Amino acid sequence: MADQLSYLFCTRTSRDLAEKIAQSYGKELGKINFQEFSDGEFEPVLDESVRGGRVFLIGSTFPPADNLLELLLMIDAAKRASAKSITVVIPYFGLARQDRKDKPRAPIGAKLVANLLTAAGATRVMTMDLHADQIQGFFEIPVDHLYASSIFVDYIKSLHLDNLTIASPDMGGAKRAKNYAGHLGAEVVIAYKERKKANVVEEMFLIGDVTGKNVILIDDMIDTAGTLCKAADILIEKGAKTVRAMATHGVLSGKAYENIENSKLLEVIVTDSIPVKNNLSTKIKVLSCAPLFADVMTMVHEHKSISSKFVI
Repeated sequence: MADQLSYLFCTRTSRDLAEKIAQSYGKELGKINFQEFSDGEFEPVLDESVRGGRVFLIGSTFPPADNLLELLLMIDAAKRASAKSITVVIPYFGLARQDRKDKPRAPIGAKLVANLLTAAGATRVMTMDLHADQIQGFFEIPVDHLYASSIFVDYIKSLHLDNLTIASPDMGGAKRAKNYAGHLGAEVVIAYKERKKANVVEEMFLIGDVTGKNVILIDDMIDTAGTLCKAADILIEKGAKTVRAMATHGVLSGKAYENIENSKLLEVIVTDSIPVKNNLSTKIKVLSCAPLFADVMTMVHEHKSISSKFVI
């Protein structure tokens, strides 16, 4: 049994998801008073005592950087309010693409964020489908790295598709596609892409046969959707019957909505780790990750094993 009280708070831009998590968790969100100054500075103040309790702070750190700063300030507030433990729930971990120094004089943004969260006072981090698994090693505190596969696999099974094939839009996602295929008893194909610069795919080639297959592209995030839409075009050209796409994080920047709407993709499924304007495209479907996070938060608070949730 839990030996301390738990408290839930959230950043302003993640409130919709946080309310769903709180409902599944069985507790209301705590109140935060935000003081805003005319120059844009803000100060979040926890509006209830958290002394000696376990605090869950929920907030995805997608741009702008104010979302990350707001979360850091909330961590500091909870620490200075004598919370016994501070678990930071980050459904979408921003700057995760900056996981290594891939060019001279480049920062490693994901490591910097890990340092900031720890320095602010976080005692545990809970996140989902990191862009690179090794980011867990950037932390000196426990990291619960969850996977949206439990959400997506159930949805895929509900479609009852014959000749199912799982596809990765790039070489980096091959392992993820293979794991999904293993759960579903499906085949795997891989799209190999070459980039000249970020968010722009120069060329793409397909490894595998998709003739007459119902293909589902699996990725960790959709940004401009350029890669997914190009992959869908190639899959259809190579004889695929239908093409769907599933990605944990719907970043959907730039012309993403327009690209998806005009693409050969039949459907695009994402979670609500980031707020999605799904009214801008009839092809986008949002599945909630709230029950997954609520379950793990309950297990953590009650000191139960969460290894069953680490299935890819």
